[in-house]
Amino acid sequence: MTEAKRVVVTGASSGIGEATARAFAAAGWRVVGVARRAERLTALAADVPGLETFVADLTVDDDVDRLAAWLGESGGVHALVNNAGGARGSDSIDDLKLDDLRWMLDVNVVAVARVTQALLPLLRAGARDAGSADIVTVSSTAGLQAYANGGGYNAAKFAVHGLIGALRLDLKGEPIRVIEVAPGMVQTEEFSLNRLSGDAAKAAAVYDGVDHPLVAEDVASVIVSALAQPWHVNQDLIVLRPVAQAANFAVHRGPLEAK
Repeated sequence: MTEAKRVVVTGASSGIGEATARAFAAAGWRVVGVARRAERLTALAADVPGLETFVADLTVDDDVDRLAAWLGESGGVHALVNNAGGARGSDSIDDLKLDDLRWMLDVNVVAVARVTQALLPLLRAGARDAGSADIVTVSSTAGLQAYANGGGYNAAKFAVHGLIGALRLDLKGEPIRVIEVAPGMVQTEEFSLNRLSGDAAKAAAVYDGVDHPLVAEDVASVIVSALAQPWHVNQDLIVLRPVAQAANFAVHRGPLEAK
């Protein structure tokens, strides 16, 4: 294969998805950024020469079918980064809004299954073309360790962690790496703001006093690095946190200093 590999990045209109699309483009990949917000994708494409975009709501079957058909007609796929997702609310289970739970399960779990299923034939063709293919899913440390007032988000991320583990087993014997990237505290423009219903003060307080929380570019660099490894090296699960975060519920606030 002489032409650059092609990667699809979902949730590419902001945050980790946008940073990942930019990082892959800088590394020489052909990049397709997928998101719901057309205006954000247009701005990204204008800033990243050669980047392709596709507007789709990944919770809608027809949109995902259109995406798969267009990808097949326009050059195929060698890697998929399932990044689209999100959180709503930070309530205890007795106050958990079930509509928020349904939304989180749909965007974090069902959409990942839907997109992976739709693109798997293209990824298999990509593996035949290039020798290997990749499926990366951005989950969260919330899917590895429960914490108070996180039940809905914990449920969604634990579910996608299980989904990806089963996918890796299902693809045994094929040259397709299945990689899960589970970030801890990442300070992005929208995640906490969306989770906390647009309350800017509460969103800012999440990171208050934290010495160097992760940023989107940190996660993007880890994703690109994982795919840069020799094709037979699979990093099944990559957990990354800022040094200030020892666990989901153990965050140091203040300067990091040696004793």
